[in-house]
Amino acid sequence: MSSLPEKNTSFRNTAFVHDAAMENGEYYCRAINAVTDNEHVLCHDCPLFAGFSSDEKGEEVAQCFYFDISSGEDRHLSPEEEKTRIDGLISAGLTSEFPKYLLDDEQGRRFSVIEDAICFAAEAHKGSVRKGNKLPYIIHPIETMMLTARMTNDNDVIAAAALHDVVEDTKYTEEDMRKRFGDRIASLIAMESENKREGQSKESTWRIRKEESLAREKDAPREAKIIMLADKISNMRATVRDYRANGKNIWDKFNMKDPKEQEWYYRGVAEVLSDLKDLPQYEEYLSMLREVFEGKS
Repeated sequence: MSSLPEKNTSFRNTAFVHDAAMENGEYYCRAINAVTDNEHVLCHDCPLFAGFSSDEKGEEVAQCFYFDISSGEDRHLSPEEEKTRIDGLISAGLTSEFPKYLLDDEQGRRFSVIEDAICFAAEAHKGSVRKGNKLPYIIHPIETMMLTARMTNDNDVIAAAALHDVVEDTKYTEEDMRKRFGDRIASLIAMESENKREGQSKESTWRIRKEESLAREKDAPREAKIIMLADKISNMRATVRDYRANGKNIWDKFNMKDPKEQEWYYRGVAEVLSDLKDLPQYEEYLSMLREVFEGKS
């Protein structure tokens, strides 16, 4: 099986290495094809990450392996200019919306299920943004996918991570996923999908949905638990950023605004995923719980 390459790998067919241009705290991220800010950095999990360099101010700037055509510019493009350039290449058919994450195998074949999943998820979530900011929603599935790839080299599991919110949050059904990606990936997505109970308020159904989620994951296979852990780490990273900026008022934007209920759920997740304690990602998750709910950094 071929999985996302480890960071700092020498990539085949790499066009160039480029510093992610920072401007007023913003930079262009090729992994999600969006201008984002320094608070939403995927680099440390991203297979395009090529380490850090120092700019003229002595500050660390992330270097990124791009799989497209070099701009030929001697100067750094601004984040908006970089996105405009890539959008032009996409429109001209010279590159894809997302970079090629995977290497060819020995016969030159691509392991495309992950990239197919990314593109499908991006189209399904198009127009949606993350709570509390204007970043495209696809940043979360991609981060979840990257985290999953740190814990397994199973391409089906990594693809399911990229698709984990499609059934829950878009028009597509489990059967759609089964026809498009096969039984195994569809089943993994189903394990991560809540019954939203259409017609009822999200606030009134929050507790029962979370109870069902915990019960479903308790006896789930390790592959499903890895996706859940990756999903919750991505969510908790965003929560930690908000906590550091805004303190305990972080839950106001959520359907469940009671911090005690949020703590019950996130600690419940830690319990049902405790058989993943051999993974460093599990300890990262626990450390974020301690910071947000106990104030221990």
